[in-house]
Amino acid sequence: MRDSTLVDLSTDIPGPKGREYVARDTEAISPSYTRAYPFVMERGEGSLVWDVDGNRYIDFNAGIAVATTGHAHPEVVKAVQEQAAKFIHMAGTDFYYAVQIALAEKLNSLVPGDDSKRLFFTNSGTEAVEAALKLARYHTGRPRALAFLGAFHGRSMGALSLTASKAVQRRGFAPLVPGVTHVPYGYCYRCAYNLEYPSCDLYCVDYIEKTLFKQLVPADEVAAIFVEPIQGEGGYVVPPPGYHSRLKELAEKWGILFVADEIQMGMGRTGKWFSIEHWGVDPDITLIAKGIASGMPLGAMVARKEVMNWPPGSHGTTFGGNPVSCAAATATIQVIEEEGLIENAATMGERLLTAAEAMQGRHGVIGDVRGKGLLLGVELVTDGETKEPAHELRDAVIDQAFKRGLLLLGCGPNTVRFVPAMTVDGDTVDEAMSLFEEALTEAEDSD
Repeated sequence: MRDSTLVDLSTDIPGPKGREYVARDTEAISPSYTRAYPFVMERGEGSLVWDVDGNRYIDFNAGIAVATTGHAHPEVVKAVQEQAAKFIHMAGTDFYYAVQIALAEKLNSLVPGDDSKRLFFTNSGTEAVEAALKLARYHTGRPRALAFLGAFHGRSMGALSLTASKAVQRRGFAPLVPGVTHVPYGYCYRCAYNLEYPSCDLYCVDYIEKTLFKQLVPADEVAAIFVEPIQGEGGYVVPPPGYHSRLKELAEKWGILFVADEIQMGMGRTGKWFSIEHWGVDPDITLIAKGIASGMPLGAMVARKEVMNWPPGSHGTTFGGNPVSCAAATATIQVIEEEGLIENAATMGERLLTAAEAMQGRHGVIGDVRGKGLLLGVELVTDGETKEPAHELRDAVIDQAFKRGLLLLGCGPNTVRFVPAMTVDGDTVDEAMSLFEEALTEAEDSD
């Protein structure tokens, strides 16, 4: 039964307070921010959020995979309050504090690979990418990097140079950091080479060595391959079995560092601590942010000890590893472990995937359904045979979902992403998918 406190479709969405804030935002804040729909948040609890007019929504964004333990988890809130009462800031590059050191040790133990690791704290995922780009160049003495079409690694100049998600993100900012070459990702639903898995024998990886290295990019000049184990902004694209293993073999052959960008996919969301574990690969450098601290700003770059060999002063940060953020991250990890959230992500993710696949049989506009754990992409098309992307339909579905009390976001040109908090329960998953199908049906009928 639909909870009567959800949004009433007869009301004007957003309400008067919401419209006021939207108008003020337009005047006061940079137009570079994207706003999917006029939701103005007042408070949240778990997977539920309320706007300033009292409307209640199911949140299947979780701050784009940030609210790992849900909104305002009491243990995370308590950890933030207690640390803030002790001290809020002490530059972590110049002084020592226990909460930062303990968190580094814990994260090093969780990241795949042996125990010989070091960590550098940042404020965000983008800063973690920038740190990795610098470290890769320093450690290898090589100037180049490989990245993938569809990739999103951030918007600062180095991270943007690795990003190839949307042209608007790069337009007007050239020249970017030189030496970055992009190649097609292992996107089987839309193979860049018009091949089929497994008969393709992962040609998308072989192309790098057999063509790119021979004709354009000298392999011995490449410092690192930057890759999202599952592409995020590119469309929640899950590459095929063996993909990352083959990519890692290629990197090792040529002395290239394998950098796994786990910023959106890590911290247990996919049913493992880090999504690269689904392919059995140990990265040379792992990048973490978003879900690391349940909403507090924090990122990290973790590298093998022999890779992180730069000297004091070669890189630094004022706020990275802030004690309050570190306390929140420590509490987040504790909640994940004690409440079995990785197992819950796997179980609820299967429930989510099953519902989406069943829906695919009822709606021809669903071209592909893919995901791992609480990370699901539903790609919409105008024609199942031609796979023509349904850009406008995707946006209409998200708008209709908002009007029904379900918060969703898109990724890629035509995919709807589902990325709820890892605390989400079965009833909420079922309710959200019911609302999604209502929104999809309405958008189809209006198309």
